[in-house]
Amino acid sequence: MSYGQKNKVQKVMVQPINLIFRYLQSRARVQIWLYENQNLRIEGHIIGFDEYMNVMLDQAEEVHMKKGARKNIGRILLKGDNITLIQNTQPDVAGM
Repeated sequence: MSYGQKNKVQKVMVQPINLIFRYLQSRARVQIWLYENQNLRIEGHIIGFDEYMNVMLDQAEEVHMKKGARKNIGRILLKGDNITLIQNTQPDVAGM
C-alpha cells in the first residue's frame, strides 16, 4: 500500500450570478418560479439583471400550471425577492 499524495479533485462552485449571466449571453428561454406562488410561473428571455437578482425579461409569458394556459405579458422587470428558482427551458440548446 502506498501512502503517497492522492490526486485531489477540486470542484468549482458556480455562482448564481454567473449562471444568470450565461443565460443572458446565450439568449436562453428561462422559466422563473415565483416565491409562494406554485400555480404561476414566468417564462422569457433574460435581457438584464443586477446584483440583487432583479431580472429584466423580454417576450415574457405567465404560465398557469393548473390550467396549462399562457398569457403574453411582453417585457417585464421581476424583483429578485419574488424569485425562487430560475431554470433553462431548453437545456440542450444552450449547452448548460
